[in-house]
Amino acid sequence: MPSSTTTTSVSVIGSAVRVVDAPGLKIDELAGNVASKDDRVSIALVKADAGTAEPFLTLHYDEWICVLKGKIVFETDGNKVEASAGQTVFIAEGTRFRPSFPVDAEYVPVCLPAFRPDRCIREDENVEGEKISDGLKKLHGGAINVVDSANGAKVCSSIEEKPEILYHMTTVAEWKAAKEAKTAYYPKTYEKDGFYTHATGVPSRLMHTANHYYLDVEGPWTCLEFTRTALKDCGIHVRDEEAMPVGDTQVDAEGMKNWICPHIIGGIPIHIVKKEYVMKREGDGDSSGKYTGIEGLA
Repeated sequence: MPSSTTTTSVSVIGSAVRVVDAPGLKIDELAGNVASKDDRVSIALVKADAGTAEPFLTLHYDEWICVLKGKIVFETDGNKVEASAGQTVFIAEGTRFRPSFPVDAEYVPVCLPAFRPDRCIREDENVEGEKISDGLKKLHGGAINVVDSANGAKVCSSIEEKPEILYHMTTVAEWKAAKEAKTAYYPKTYEKDGFYTHATGVPSRLMHTANHYYLDVEGPWTCLEFTRTALKDCGIHVRDEEAMPVGDTQVDAEGMKNWICPHIIGGIPIHIVKKEYVMKREGDGDSSGKYTGIEGLA
């Protein structure tokens, strides 16, 4: 008789990652685009304090919420649903709702496909909510393995293609000169590169980029943070494409081969920069040697 085999697989695919750590709200992703780098499904453990509430949310995925402790009130347009410990709620794709917590609550949300900021539209009404939103966008800014349901192949998610928060690294001297002149900032290689300014939307790539392209440039450096929307409001387009050379330095063909990079078709208006981060280097700490980190970012 012909032999038959059964293929099985058991593996550790990731570990819990704290994706939200705000007053009254803690979220640990157990599986998904951050914890396991998989876009098929996300699972999380959420702890919310009594008297708190999320903003209104509109989902672009189906979600199951399994209440482990306490009670959750789900407010929709003209309706309220209460769920207590031991109950499971289903929220269909396209639903607009607002969860609130009259008592301390713990629950497990399961999202299909996985949670991503572009799939969960938040109607934030305060600074704390905006911080949560910005933090989630940063965490989800990297490459994500999206599984094509037709053939099981992994492709790059669109969330990497158009990140909202962007970063650009430059010398402190160049940035200071632009601010003092009250003109838009342009990098020294702007014309040679093809009349655009390099940027990235993935903080974890900044050190690799700096040490590949800018290692021989002495002096203290800074990393600028701004948004795609702010550029658009100034009439400046961002083109998302493969990594490109900077000046005479070619792309790291192996390390950057799958990157999608935002290229700013113009300079950076000084008034749109929201944050300036200090970049650290070996040697005397900030003016020479290998780049070792960006305070508060990477």
